[in-house]
Amino acid sequence: MMLEVRNLEVFYGAIQALQGISFTVDEGEIVTLIGANGAGKSTTMRTISGLIRPKKGEILFRDKELKKVPAHQIVRMGISHVPEGRKIFANLTVMENLIMGAYTRTNKQEIQANLERVFKSFPRLKERVTQMAGTLSGGEQQMLAMGRGMMSKPSLLILDEPSMGLSPILVEEIFEIIRDINKQGTTVLLVEQNAFMALQVAHRAYVLETGRIVLSGSARELQADPKVRAAYLGDVSAAS
Repeated sequence: MMLEVRNLEVFYGAIQALQGISFTVDEGEIVTLIGANGAGKSTTMRTISGLIRPKKGEILFRDKELKKVPAHQIVRMGISHVPEGRKIFANLTVMENLIMGAYTRTNKQEIQANLERVFKSFPRLKERVTQMAGTLSGGEQQMLAMGRGMMSKPSLLILDEPSMGLSPILVEEIFEIIRDINKQGTTVLLVEQNAFMALQVAHRAYVLETGRIVLSGSARELQADPKVRAAYLGDVSAAS
């Protein structure tokens, strides 16, 4: 097992955002967390990557507890977090953004090999290496954020809302790239409001509602579940 989250509780002041959630991610999987806005999906991702400290619970990455590990050290351990909203460096070039993603690494040959892998996944970035990141389209900025995340050579890539704000055609492209990244050997933990697309690419899924996991199973099982179909897949007939 690569990642195990046990009984995680997170508070924002007096407000409890996560109410004892538990889930696992195995090596080589794509696992998705789906749920409405405010369900706790992004909070979960930020807690795993060390940006938020939980009040209770455990986060085990390859049997090592992460709860008190600084965020930059978690990156060194092999977890890369591509946050909601992209958070690229708009005043730096595409290449400078990508190199920033490799800040934990020192082997220049490995960094170059990783660059080539990123350019293979995202050919458009190679065409725009000298362009200022802030002038890229929304889809290209998402590709850059994902490419930057890959530059640390993660074992586990955490993607938070990669399809947000993108056109349907670009959404299809981004999810195809996610599938390819996984096939190349990177485990993926995906948070996504577009439940239909998330369940298309994932192996397993968990449904979050108001800080609790209310359903889990294979992606295929959840695609067929009437509650999921009614609440997240727009199937009105499943609600009756």
